[in-house]
Amino acid sequence: MRFRGKLQRDGKYWLAEVPVFDAMTQGRTRGEALGMIVDWFASIVGRPRLDVRVVNVGSADFEIAAVDTRPMISLLLRRQRQKSGLSLAAVAERLGAKSRNAYARYEQGTTVPTVEKLAELLHAIAPDREILVDLGKAA
Repeated sequence: MRFRGKLQRDGKYWLAEVPVFDAMTQGRTRGEALGMIVDWFASIVGRPRLDVRVVNVGSADFEIAAVDTRPMISLLLRRQRQKSGLSLAAVAERLGAKSRNAYARYEQGTTVPTVEKLAELLHAIAPDREILVDLGKAA
C-alpha cells in the first residue's frame, strides 16, 4: 500500500509532505527531507524499526510504503478520524456498529481491513474527502 507525497523547494530548504497523514518535514537537501519524512512515520507510529520506504521519487512526487501495512493503515484511520473531529463511538455509530471496539481494533492495528472495508471505514470517517490509496507493492 502506498501513500502519495509531494516534494518541493521552499527557499533554501526542501519540504516533503504526505497530505493524507498531515505529515510535513523539511531538509537542506531532497534526500534529507525524504529521510526526515521516513523518520516522521516511524516516530508517529511509535515503532523505530518500522520499515518505511520512499518509492517512485520523481521530480515533485514520491510515495511512502511500508512492508507491514498494519501500522500505516492504523495511523491513516486515526489521523483522518481526528481531522474529522470524531470520537471512536461516533465512527462506530456511522458504521452501524453497536460497539466502538469493532472500529477501534482497526485503529489499534489489531485487525487489518480488506481494501473494500478500508474504503468503507474512510467514507464513514470523512464522507466529504476523497482519499486514494495505491495498492502497489512496497518494493
